[in-house]
Amino acid sequence: MNPTTSSHCRGRHPPDAQMDDWLVLSCEFAWPQLLDESREVQEAEHRGLKSKLVSVWNSVKYGWSLKQKSKFSKSSPVIILGQSYDLKSQEKSELFRRSYVSLLWLTYRRGFPQLEGGALTTDSGWGCVLRTGQMLLAKGLFLHLMPPDWTWPVSHRAVRDDLDPLVIHAADGRENGPTSKRGRRRSLDSCLDRSTEASHRRVASWFADRPGAPFGIHSLVELGKSSGKKAGDWYGPSIAAHILRKAVAASAVLPNLVVYVAQDCTIYLDDVKTLCERPPPQSWKSLIILVPVRLGGQDLNPSYIACVKRLLSLQCCIGIIGGKPKHSLYFIGFQDDHLLYLDPHYCQPTVDMTKENFPLESFHCNHPRKMPFSRMDPSCTIGFYAKGQKDFESLRTIVHEALSTSAETYLMFIFAEGKIQMDEESSAPTDSVAYIQRKTGRRSRDTTNSLEEFVLL
Repeated sequence: MNPTTSSHCRGRHPPDAQMDDWLVLSCEFAWPQLLDESREVQEAEHRGLKSKLVSVWNSVKYGWSLKQKSKFSKSSPVIILGQSYDLKSQEKSELFRRSYVSLLWLTYRRGFPQLEGGALTTDSGWGCVLRTGQMLLAKGLFLHLMPPDWTWPVSHRAVRDDLDPLVIHAADGRENGPTSKRGRRRSLDSCLDRSTEASHRRVASWFADRPGAPFGIHSLVELGKSSGKKAGDWYGPSIAAHILRKAVAASAVLPNLVVYVAQDCTIYLDDVKTLCERPPPQSWKSLIILVPVRLGGQDLNPSYIACVKRLLSLQCCIGIIGGKPKHSLYFIGFQDDHLLYLDPHYCQPTVDMTKENFPLESFHCNHPRKMPFSRMDPSCTIGFYAKGQKDFESLRTIVHEALSTSAETYLMFIFAEGKIQMDEESSAPTDSVAYIQRKTGRRSRDTTNSLEEFVLL
């Protein structure tokens, strides 16, 4: 073997007399590779800069609005998912505050692991419908796993907004006045139910922004591929409903919970029974029902506002995946002619939820927000939860009553005997046709040019 070649193979420099030739050969071989690596670095830096600029833009655009305060009247109650709060009462005002803050707030995030099939490390600018879907599902999971009327203990702290500052009471009934922070913290820790808080933290971790989290952005994007969607695309409320159904079905963390998505604004009772039944003597599985609807043409039909209010007043309702044009929101209640909501359009850094006792503060919103019903986009998905068979029968009765306003009004959706008759191919989610139900029948309406797919900025 040539000694020069041998030394080259062993990584040693050749003799001095051959150094020039060695440098030339090394540069000839290395230069193309260095150019390729340089281009890759530049492209990665460009993608990273673009991602950061988009995140900053969305944070500026929507972040300021989050800090603006919505004004709440004390002359009318506030309704949040079946609970009514009279703001004239200091106690009720604080309960309203706690209930709102305790909802899981899932927003745009930046800096998470790359989504498969691209270089995106943020969902800023395109993932808001998936985020509102996550929030609705999280509310269903809280009802499924947490004690009734649970609130997050940290939410017991006062949050200053347009409501008058409230006096917060500890679990022992004593008034928390101007005591030290350390004293308040000890009082808070003393009333913390560790088991319940562990469940709260576990549910939050299922929505982590990383591969493997059952309801995280990575899983939802992957499941959306079967509907023709990919990371960076815009998702409509109907597509989001089917993605959530697939996510719960694919998850091993909730064997006793199923999701049913209504077809053509109809909940087929035999299909629900087939989905929920288990071998005797076991009871039904718990059920989340998602109903995609369209409540008007390009704008919300005002005749449906009263019905939306009635549905949000039911304790079985877990909210609405909806929004206003170009802006998806999670609707949770109302006051007078204004909807109450959580807004995902606030880009926050990704939280490493694999760490023990990861911070939860960024997953709860302290600023109650509302908007006029008149600005509501007509495309939405309404969610309900039933713990078991008796709860489902009760849900069926009270929801039907809420929908049945008069003979002249088209119903948002109906419950029907039997099962849906369609093959596997035709059962795929679609946004091209919606149905408005009437007591005497149904009428189809082409919505091909509708705002079902939110055009997001």
